[in-house]
Amino acid sequence: MQTKKNINNLNNIKSEFPVFERNNNSSKLCYLDSAASAQKPKCVIEKIKATYEKSYANVHRGIYDLSQVATEKYENSRKKVSEFINAKSEKEIVFTKGATEGLNLVASSLSKNLLKDDEIIISTLEHHSNIVPWQQACKYSGAKIVEAKPDNKGNITAENIAGLVSPRTKIVSLPHITNSIGSVLPIEEILNSIKNKSIITVIDGCQAAPHIKIDVKKINSDFYVFSGHKLYGPSGIGILYGKEDKLNHLDPYQTGGEMIDYVSIEKSTFSEIPHKFEAGTPNIVGAISLGYAIDFVNRIGMKNIKKHSIELTKYALNKLSEVEGIKILGNPEKRIGIISFLIEGCHPHDLAVLLDNRAIAVRAGHHCAQPAMRHFNADTSLRASIGIYNDVEDIDNLVYNLKDVCKYFK
Repeated sequence: MQTKKNINNLNNIKSEFPVFERNNNSSKLCYLDSAASAQKPKCVIEKIKATYEKSYANVHRGIYDLSQVATEKYENSRKKVSEFINAKSEKEIVFTKGATEGLNLVASSLSKNLLKDDEIIISTLEHHSNIVPWQQACKYSGAKIVEAKPDNKGNITAENIAGLVSPRTKIVSLPHITNSIGSVLPIEEILNSIKNKSIITVIDGCQAAPHIKIDVKKINSDFYVFSGHKLYGPSGIGILYGKEDKLNHLDPYQTGGEMIDYVSIEKSTFSEIPHKFEAGTPNIVGAISLGYAIDFVNRIGMKNIKKHSIELTKYALNKLSEVEGIKILGNPEKRIGIISFLIEGCHPHDLAVLLDNRAIAVRAGHHCAQPAMRHFNADTSLRASIGIYNDVEDIDNLVYNLKDVCKYFK
């Protein structure tokens, strides 16, 4: 069993997050919904304010000093992202408004090359954002979705995926860590098992980026997406990584200002990557601030963050097992950051409201993963998810109050 001493290795980290100064009925906030969106550290909040106050202007469009400063900060953030995930160059980093837009961009652009009866492999455990765009791609192309079903514990293996690959397989799109139960897929092994180099691979890294080191060269996927707001950065900004040759062969998802090279009334030519995918005025402050969020997690160290996340997840699993009538969804070989569960005789939404009255924030619902919930014979569940600011006291608080509020349902 994990001990408090070896889990609380992020000393006084809560003090860096202003939200935890908030009290509700004299109770300190216990925030356990970081899988939905993480809280923001003071250093990021202050940088957002400073950027608007001192160095805001449109980027790439002005020769005056303020625009040049903003552009430099914007592109420097792109470089930080590139280094954070070990991309080959900044050209492979596209700023989006979130992972959802990144997945839609890839699905929409790739759909133009799909033919009737081509196959797209996705898993039961996807977030809806990695299901619906592919459904739309199939609707317009006549391609088909092939479902990779996990075992009853929530594991998806390389053998699962390799067994589904056929001559018609054109795309494989999978999560790195699932948002429903926190299962960690052996992505490198899975991608190595796909022998056909003509298959395009897409990885949803939203739940992975805040917890583990991402190395896109090692993973070797064609595309990888994640969102800034889950990585202690602002909302409205996300990242699409794409191998340079793959991005060069994609048509733009949106068109308009900035992404063009030449425009006449009759035709247009487009900018080089990554700019041909960034139409219009971008989320300038969001992109710059994501760079500061990356500075923040780098200062702590992804190795330390991963250790903390793994140990606290194990501690939470052990403590939650003490709750009478609890059913934890899934028992994957590797799990990090996320635990979804049911308690017999208690509706998840009722429990979430009662816990909220005690300043404990957990998610109740299907977590934008309805097929995953149905796989575990649930329509809805409670989900506790952790961030770097959580500690054993938060888990103890959750478990104590779960035991207490469940008495109302006896």
